Amino acid sequence: MLKAFGWVLLVLFASNVIAENKVSEYVFDNGLRLIVKEDHRAPVMVSQIWYKVGSSYELDGHTGISHVLEHMMFKGTDNYEPGEFSRIIARNGGRENAFTGRDYTAYFQRMEKSRIEVSFKLESDRMHRLKLQEKEFVKEVQVVMEERRMRTEDKPKSLTREHFNATAFMNSSYRNPVIGWQQDLEEMELDDLREWYRLWYAPNNALIVVVGDVDPDAVYALAKKYFSAIPAVAIKPAKKRTEVKQRGLRRIEVHAEAKLPFVMMGYKVPVLRTAENTEDAYALEVLAWILDGGDGARMSRSLVRGSQVAATAGAGYDLYARQQSLLILQGVPANGHTINELEQALREQIALLREQPVTLEELRRAKAQVVADAVYEKDSMFYQAMQIGMLEASGLDWQQGDDYVKRIQAVTVEQIQQAARDYLIENNLTIATLVPETTAASTGDVK
Repeated sequence: MLKAFGWVLLVLFASNVIAENKVSEYVFDNGLRLIVKEDHRAPVMVSQIWYKVGSSYELDGHTGISHVLEHMMFKGTDNYEPGEFSRIIARNGGRENAFTGRDYTAYFQRMEKSRIEVSFKLESDRMHRLKLQEKEFVKEVQVVMEERRMRTEDKPKSLTREHFNATAFMNSSYRNPVIGWQQDLEEMELDDLREWYRLWYAPNNALIVVVGDVDPDAVYALAKKYFSAIPAVAIKPAKKRTEVKQRGLRRIEVHAEAKLPFVMMGYKVPVLRTAENTEDAYALEVLAWILDGGDGARMSRSLVRGSQVAATAGAGYDLYARQQSLLILQGVPANGHTINELEQALREQIALLREQPVTLEELRRAKAQVVADAVYEKDSMFYQAMQIGMLEASGLDWQQGDDYVKRIQAVTVEQIQQAARDYLIENNLTIATLVPETTAASTGDVK
């Protein structure tokens, strides 16, 4: 009874948090959109500018270009020297950075609220006056290649994940890594970046999101001052690259220097933007939480603590992807167990979801956790802006984020089982296994 009361209270609190933050929207004549969300708990603000371009827009031979251009956006404009952007933000007590994803590239500053004009002045400048210089490009593309070596090639799990995506998707652009393939990085030229910048960096392909202790009309006036005169460009939408229907199980082995084996399994599933029935997407979201929503979830309870076949095990699903995506299961076998035993245990968890309805207690727990996460995320101005930007960049409406809790609460036991039966099937499955290999250097057996 106490648990039920706490859950209801949490839901009400979530609704109140969402309702308290007023959101104002503006659209300029050049197509630029501005969304301002008021949050007056502290005298600070976060400003993010989102461009609707990421690795899923890239063509073969040009992978990684969105990410390299993101690096070059800090390397000077007609008005500022390389690195000056970051120095100005730091002098004003702010923090800034950027990130590139499959469906977007975004830049942000976190500052005291009165410094928002500094952010807008700098961002408007690099939106249309970026100075792409060969000497900076040569240095920066080397930085990215080193980043790739450190984060992918020298990390066996990341390397397995990269090969897994390339296997799971045949013609979807989600098969390419955000950081790009090594050869594409080596053959990238400065003119490639110039063309990418010309194609996608324009006000009519951008969204500014500001969250904080700000006056929306004042923010609008500043945005008008710095962005409204930037001309729109003709944006040609990226061609659809819908993944062909999978015709059977796909399986690969990745042999790499590693201490432990690792397995990834992915079922092709719809996401909110692609689902014919959006209830399926929310059912899959709850299903992922039932598998991997903390210590009480099935992965941890059954595979790590129960049978102890797994040292680690997890599941994940991207509700807000722009294209069809995957429901992922992954894990590392425990000592004394093989990778085949772990794969079989993961498959048994999927079979259970198809064959038996989840219990009401599991459903209540998963929903309570989803709601709790939604509440805690609202505590972060940065995440509030992130959610608006991600939804819009993925072709969704930012208001769907506010519907999230309500839609999750509506998911039923029957919908979860039906989603498992419809999508978590052999023909949708790809499996990648990391097979550890040791070298003389890694074993210390150097002669």
